[in-house]
Amino acid sequence: MASFNTYSFKGRKAILRVDFNVPLDKETFEIADDKRMQAALPTINKIVSDGGSVIIISHLGRPKNGPEKAFSLSHLTNHLAQITTRKVLFAEDCIGEEAKVLSQNLKPGEILLLENVRFYKEETSGDTDFSKQLADLGDCYVNDAFGTAHRAHSSTAHIAAHFTRENKMCGLLMNAEIESAKKVMEETQRPFAAIVGGAKVSDKVLIVENLMKTADHIIIGGGMAYTFKKALGGQIGASLCENDRIETCKEILSKAADMGVEIHLPIDSVVADKFSADARIDISKSDEISENWMGLDIGPLAANQFSSIIENSKTILWNGPMGVFELKPFEEGTKSVASAVAKATEKGAYSLIGGGDSAAAAKKFNVVEKISHVSTGGGALLEYFEGKELPGVAAINK
Repeated sequence: MASFNTYSFKGRKAILRVDFNVPLDKETFEIADDKRMQAALPTINKIVSDGGSVIIISHLGRPKNGPEKAFSLSHLTNHLAQITTRKVLFAEDCIGEEAKVLSQNLKPGEILLLENVRFYKEETSGDTDFSKQLADLGDCYVNDAFGTAHRAHSSTAHIAAHFTRENKMCGLLMNAEIESAKKVMEETQRPFAAIVGGAKVSDKVLIVENLMKTADHIIIGGGMAYTFKKALGGQIGASLCENDRIETCKEILSKAADMGVEIHLPIDSVVADKFSADARIDISKSDEISENWMGLDIGPLAANQFSSIIENSKTILWNGPMGVFELKPFEEGTKSVASAVAKATEKGAYSLIGGGDSAAAAKKFNVVEKISHVSTGGGALLEYFEGKELPGVAAINK
């Protein structure tokens, strides 16, 4: 694998896989949030500053029937030109004659944005011929799409096989993501607290099991906490519960005890009589929730308990909210965790936030700038922390 920082792109046409899967207004197709585009700018700027040109590959959404206007990357062209201050060309297909001609005629400093690769089913199937057609458009390959690094798709993994080791590499964003994950899992400063939230135990079983190998504390919040509470014999009312995962929870708790890892569940909860911002609410012990009431956030005692653990930690991973933070009555638990992570970071801890909901919470509670690293890749980061190989990274290393 080549080193992006020392590679000279002068006179080279760099194929750059990015994650421009940005939200668009359904009627005007205006970009609602461009942070994924902004995240790729340092890599784009390095290539063009060297005297190279950039051929950008990305997907947008999940089109099912070939080309669809709603998923066209043409909606991004003008904004990309604005934020890069460069000439941006657009190819109405990601392969074929037009893409070839535009690539061949691309001048140093120019950017060519190809149409959505997922308009072809061959992208997600990892088709060799399709990936070869993409590879033939440029001289070298840069993968900067950490958000899709867990997908063995044509443009994220299989394309790399068509380049020599000296001409394929990870971009600056991809490298930053990998380094931040390594700081948590391989260069751990102790104590290490992992905060795992979200709705379902089934979504987080593997990450919790893998984190037990390195974490000192695992804090569990969100809907998944109630399956654990029920596994311990608690009364959880109408709270979210995966009954088919109760034995799994018991096994995790038993393993954690054997490994000396402390698993922390919320002592109390903010409970409601319905899933709504205008519900009647109360505070209850998390294992004594009344029938027909449901836990929708951690309570004040749990918030204090969790905050204390977090603020005294040196390494922090946060993946998943503590409650339904999108609704104001149930936002305080997640807000308190966000604040505690920020405080710990200010005191010298290394903090990594991963997952769309956690990143959204960090933004909502104005702590993004106070966190060591906020990951752009929810699914990819999750699989990394589950101990799985990321195809997009592995392909670059071959």
